Amino acid sequence: MPLHMIKLCVGVTEIARLAAFQKRRFEATGRNAHVTRMTPRRAAEILDGGSLYWVMGGMIMTRQRITAIEPFTDDEGIRRCRLELDMTIVPVVPRPRRPFQGWRYLDPADAPPDVQTDGDAQQIPEDMRRGLGDLGLI
Repeated sequence: MPLHMIKLCVGVTEIARLAAFQKRRFEATGRNAHVTRMTPRRAAEILDGGSLYWVMGGMIMTRQRITAIEPFTDDEGIRRCRLELDMTIVPVVPRPRRPFQGWRYLDPADAPPDVQTDGDAQQIPEDMRRGLGDLGLI
């Protein structure tokens, strides 16, 4: 069973802004990677189909599949980790999450489900989905 990760998407409150940022980064570097300070020790479990869940504005809003985990040392000699992400950003049913530092493991049982793509929920504007999630209606 895959293990997931969760991280705050600092400074981004909308999925469209995250997508635009990642698209620009991919066009500039040819990679869609997020760099962290710590390397996950459970990388094999994450690479078995795990995703990075993004918290935006206090709500888990979306996820992206993690395709590779690459430890490296930066130009200043600091060890870091590059999480390669799939370009597909999948909206999930919004769920509140308090702020935390860094990233955390997220057990599959605690991960919010994807928004169904075959129904009307996908057509609901993001701010309305967030509000309905706050009320526990979706």
